[in-house]
Amino acid sequence: MGYWLKKNGYPELICVSFNYGQKQVIELKSARAIANKLNAVQQILDIQFIKDILMRSNSSLTNPKIDVPHGIYTKDNMQSTVVPNRNSMLLTIAWTIACTKNADVLAYGAHSGDHYIYPDTRPEYLEAINLSLRLGSADSRKDNLNLIAPFINWNKAAIIQEGARLNVPFDLTWTCYEGGEIQCGLCGACSERKTAFALAKISDPTIYKD
Repeated sequence: MGYWLKKNGYPELICVSFNYGQKQVIELKSARAIANKLNAVQQILDIQFIKDILMRSNSSLTNPKIDVPHGIYTKDNMQSTVVPNRNSMLLTIAWTIACTKNADVLAYGAHSGDHYIYPDTRPEYLEAINLSLRLGSADSRKDNLNLIAPFINWNKAAIIQEGARLNVPFDLTWTCYEGGEIQCGLCGACSERKTAFALAKISDPTIYKD
């Protein structure tokens, strides 16, 4: 997303990431490395206070008693990766930062491959939350501030092709839902990543455990 923003007229970036108690907290290391590559300001916010609430959910990303599902995405096996209200919570915090920094835009990486599993990646959600955020901050933000999701109707293969065009350092990116030091290669996220690189006809530089 950062590389797309820089290419499309937003040279000064603030990259916001969250530690909300997710198993794959190692993804924050990748987020920091990519922000450095972009010469962007990086803010990693610790909101682990929410962990006690999220651990009571049936999400395999936050509940240590539930295994992360393996294999290609299906609605049944990936339902356990839903973290209740996650994007709304994180986007609200990020929007507050955007308001205080007098930003022109807040962007997040929803894409079409997630629509049938994650309701907070769908176009109708984007439209609704953007309206809500704008209405709730009408007198305390830049007038043109909007929430955008440039890839919301793109599949992962198309995003990878765009990333290659923009020279995204794919070796620094993190996808895996497991909590290890090496991406597992088996979880739904890794499986989708492998498939997307193959469909995009671009070499995947990721080192996988399996």
